[in-house]
Amino acid sequence: MQANKYAAGFADIFRPLTQNLNLVLQLTKRGILGRYRGSVLGMAWSLLTPLLMLVVYTVVFSVVFQAKWDHPGAQNANFGVILFSGMIVHALFSEPMVLSAQAVIQNAQYVKKVVFPLPVLGWVTVLVASFQALLSFIILLIFMLFSGMSLHLSLLWTPIVMLPLCILALGVSWLLSSTTVYIRDLGQLVGIAATVLLFISPVFYPVERLPDLWQKLIYLNPISFIVDQVRQVAIYGGTPDWQGLGLYALIALAIAWLGLIWFQKLRPGFADVL
Repeated sequence: MQANKYAAGFADIFRPLTQNLNLVLQLTKRGILGRYRGSVLGMAWSLLTPLLMLVVYTVVFSVVFQAKWDHPGAQNANFGVILFSGMIVHALFSEPMVLSAQAVIQNAQYVKKVVFPLPVLGWVTVLVASFQALLSFIILLIFMLFSGMSLHLSLLWTPIVMLPLCILALGVSWLLSSTTVYIRDLGQLVGIAATVLLFISPVFYPVERLPDLWQKLIYLNPISFIVDQVRQVAIYGGTPDWQGLGLYALIALAIAWLGLIWFQKLRPGFADVL
């Protein structure tokens, strides 16, 4: 009976969202507002933070270092804009990682409630990060306009390009949130792992600068391919690599399913540990 109760079919990846949409939205809203509760400017920080970071990147790399990005489509692109686009992708993946490490532990009051759908916590972490990524992307587009860069119609592909990364982040969230209940040290390692992912991805440098072997290895980093694709459609005016995105999406769905299976397998013991 217990095994059937916590079974995880492939369709169950999306069921926590579709069957509990109001709950997910309420928890997401609480997660977003909770970041800035008690601050003077409140939600304004969600816009000010990416704006300030974008200005800093532009001044330091474009003005001070006069850095150039070695890519055929980047001749007229601001280095700070290229860098910031990669940071948005990294944050979209790393924030759910960090948030999920404590998601179940910090919501222990829900664990013993049989009727509470715990898998929604994974969706909440991804949606909170997606909201901040959306605001950051809006700031990026406005900055591009004011700096004289062209906005291409291809940037409309950006949500589709980033969707597989969200699915992958969902699976990783389920894996981490359930495992950290039993191995608390994992929560400390997640922040380090997120930083490592940043520096071994093409956020600060183009892949073309790396030796051939490293160019292949860097795409083992889950954010590397999406960083390139977001720049391709939002900055360079190109089209997505549909074959690559299709393969990435299949892998992301498989990991999300495995993450949910693992979450449901460990779930019966949460109440005993917490």
